[in-house]
Amino acid sequence: MGRLAFAFVLTLCAAPLAAQGESVPEFSTLKGHGGPIMAIAVSPEGQLATGSFDNSVGLWQAGTPRWLEGHEAAVTALTYGPDGTLVSGGDDFAVRVWGETPRVLGHHQGKVAALAVSPDGQTLASGSWDGTIRLWPLTGGEGSALPAPGAGVNALAFGPDGGLYAGTMSGALLRYAPEGSTPVPMVQHGFGINRITLGPDWIAYGAVDGGTRVLDLETGAQIADLTLERRPILSMAHHPATHQLAVGDGEGFIMIVDTQSWQITRDFRATRQGPVWALAFSTDGTVIHAGGLDDVAYAWPVEMLDAFEPGISGARSFLRDVATMPNGERQFMRKCSICHATTPGPSRKAGPTLHGVFGRPAGTVPGYIYSDTLNGAGIIWDETTIDALFDQGPDHYIPGSKMPMQVIAGSDDRADLIDYLKRATTEQPTKGK
Repeated sequence: MGRLAFAFVLTLCAAPLAAQGESVPEFSTLKGHGGPIMAIAVSPEGQLATGSFDNSVGLWQAGTPRWLEGHEAAVTALTYGPDGTLVSGGDDFAVRVWGETPRVLGHHQGKVAALAVSPDGQTLASGSWDGTIRLWPLTGGEGSALPAPGAGVNALAFGPDGGLYAGTMSGALLRYAPEGSTPVPMVQHGFGINRITLGPDWIAYGAVDGGTRVLDLETGAQIADLTLERRPILSMAHHPATHQLAVGDGEGFIMIVDTQSWQITRDFRATRQGPVWALAFSTDGTVIHAGGLDDVAYAWPVEMLDAFEPGISGARSFLRDVATMPNGERQFMRKCSICHATTPGPSRKAGPTLHGVFGRPAGTVPGYIYSDTLNGAGIIWDETTIDALFDQGPDHYIPGSKMPMQVIAGSDDRADLIDYLKRATTEQPTKGK
């Protein structure tokens, strides 16, 4: 028999557990972001935070978000300190701390890919693709740089003694002593290390080639090799009390490992296509939160993972098979839809709405925070300027803007896109939608 639908499975499985007086976690989705979910974190008190390609952080309460705005590009890293302090990092190179008085701790010169808070809650470590690791006092004051790790940094984790572990794009797993001295190599993997997580006496890492290994913290000896034929490893989460390690990969699977026996207990296909970019356990370890290409964060009961069909579709905003779309719409969906809506009014997408774009001066949609490059750029969006934008690419046509590099090489494809935009950005939304 095939896997059952969500609601049917929950109904059947909830009854016997409820009869035993046990509460049953429910499958749920968190909807509201305007782009893929890049980061998830859960505070010690159970507050769930999500970071998205739409530049925002969502704080969720009973399925309702409170939005934290401030990043000028995708939010790529989130972490909570032991006191519940929330910190975020992004593609805008910024490190931000949230709370009663949100503030920017500082900036790197590249994407912020990793964050970790020291066990005493006093210090934040941030790692960047610019090849630096910086330490920031959370109580205020200037940050400082650790000795260079030798490559871009993908992952950070503090040990119980205050030592800091780092995984780099060159495949090095490094340890910095609490005093911040020159790092000591623990392992040199053949491919970049994307994620690390620590247990009481072990460290696990996941790499670009799918390598998933566990080392003894004291000796560096390998404890377990959990590598499967899937790559790359993109996310990890650990729940100490229930001895669970979750590993997400680029092919859409979430693997759950028992860290006492180092056996794989579940291997769940979470996505129909695309990666699992973010994972976090609930405070009691009964639910695994996950994010990927969808604008939605998912929460699955761990004990029932095998009963579910893949939830993350990876279909993004395509409402039907792209093969059935006219070429202009297909170009828009592939190149533009992740950041831009065509309907009037505000949206949660990373870029401003394109509604009414023809004849509009660049940088003038009310309420959207533009880069300095577009403010007063003097560009009027029309057939000629939009064609030039995608012919040259934003990085050449308007260098310094927030727009990612997108080039449409074929002149016919650009013409079809422009024809589609003329229609889609002037249509009024259908009543009731």
